Amino acid sequence: MKRFARFTPIASLISLLIVGCSGTATTQSADSSPVATPTIAASPVPAKSTAPSNVISSGNFMSGEHPTQGLAQIVSQNDKRILKLNDQFSTSTSGPDLVVALHRSANVIGETTPPAYPLKEGDYIVLASLKQFNGAQSYEIPDNVNLGNFQSAVIWCRQFNATFGSAALKPNNR
Repeated sequence: MKRFARFTPIASLISLLIVGCSGTATTQSADSSPVATPTIAASPVPAKSTAPSNVISSGNFMSGEHPTQGLAQIVSQNDKRILKLNDQFSTSTSGPDLVVALHRSANVIGETTPPAYPLKEGDYIVLASLKQFNGAQSYEIPDNVNLGNFQSAVIWCRQFNATFGSAALKPNNR
């Protein structure tokens, strides 16, 4: 057993890497007694708080049917209005026909029924199909859309009428 004692630190390191950020790992020391090895929990990266002067409204996503996170902003840029999802945006890959929409309610998740959080016809306008499940992306808002009528951005599975997540868009008070 003595000749394997020098491999214990390597085994502990491998165990630590396998467990990742989930808590503590228990490994065996050279004398066969369990040793708790603490792991380091990753902290979430906060959304950037410095808003550019062209931000009209913004809000953080909250999860609905599936985990969804990140920041949504409506910005004015080159005489266009654009819904931007920041680089921390992510949602589940498990839905077909995911779209980005604007919704009339500021509390889509709270005012709909779990687990699907279905949307009612006439309460939303679809901007486009979701380009990717995570990362920064932008969606142009048509000129004929009155932003005063819409208070949230939503990620919605059109095929199954399931809201993956929504972000209440609060006006930027300059």
